[in-house]
Amino acid sequence: MSLDNIFQISILIGAVLIGGILVELLKKKSILSLLLSFSGGYLLTIIFTHILPETYSVVGNSTGYYILGGFLLQLLLEYFSQGAEHGHVHVHSKAAAFPFVILISLSLHSFIEAIPLVGNHVGHHHPHSDNLLWGIFLHKIPVAVALMTIFKTSQISRKKAWLGLLFFALTAPIGLFFGQYLSNNFQFNSHWVMAIAIGMFLHISTTIIFESSEGHKLNLFKFIAILLGFGLGIIVN
Repeated sequence: MSLDNIFQISILIGAVLIGGILVELLKKKSILSLLLSFSGGYLLTIIFTHILPETYSVVGNSTGYYILGGFLLQLLLEYFSQGAEHGHVHVHSKAAAFPFVILISLSLHSFIEAIPLVGNHVGHHHPHSDNLLWGIFLHKIPVAVALMTIFKTSQISRKKAWLGLLFFALTAPIGLFFGQYLSNNFQFNSHWVMAIAIGMFLHISTTIIFESSEGHKLNLFKFIAILLGFGLGIIVN
């Protein structure tokens, strides 16, 4: 395992743990809502300014089909996750069962989005991997917050809640290692999966931004958070 792998895994797992800790510490969710808006702005910016052009240059005209596939896949996943990818929490207060369907849906999303982090060939630096890594980091924190909140609302034990969150945290590193396995043993081009991930991120980021103006009224603080996300996305490129 390389130092790059250790760093990536630390970032991926750390984001989820931060989200879980925030749920334990913070009572007001306004800060988390702003973080969600910020992450949506950042994701959208790195997609349009860096990841999308690079993917088109490698994959070619078929990129659009992969993006559409990712968009539709995210629609399907959100049917089961109930929108937890963009901060929604929909659990009946009387529910007492472990929300396996939501956890599996979010975990599948987490697994897929981490596969392109490997780049095209193991051992070579790829700029899209760095941008994607930090985009996933910023996105995973509010998702982990939503998932942990769902666990708490479901009235399961604190131990089961943290075990479920740990399972979710491990799915991204597993996706990273799966991408490395494919790159080492097959003629695998990570940009194909990157295009699918772009479609998934486009759905999530645009949903976050559109929902930032509830009732078609501009929320100034959320708008500023989105602009800051745009700004950071432009700076890192």
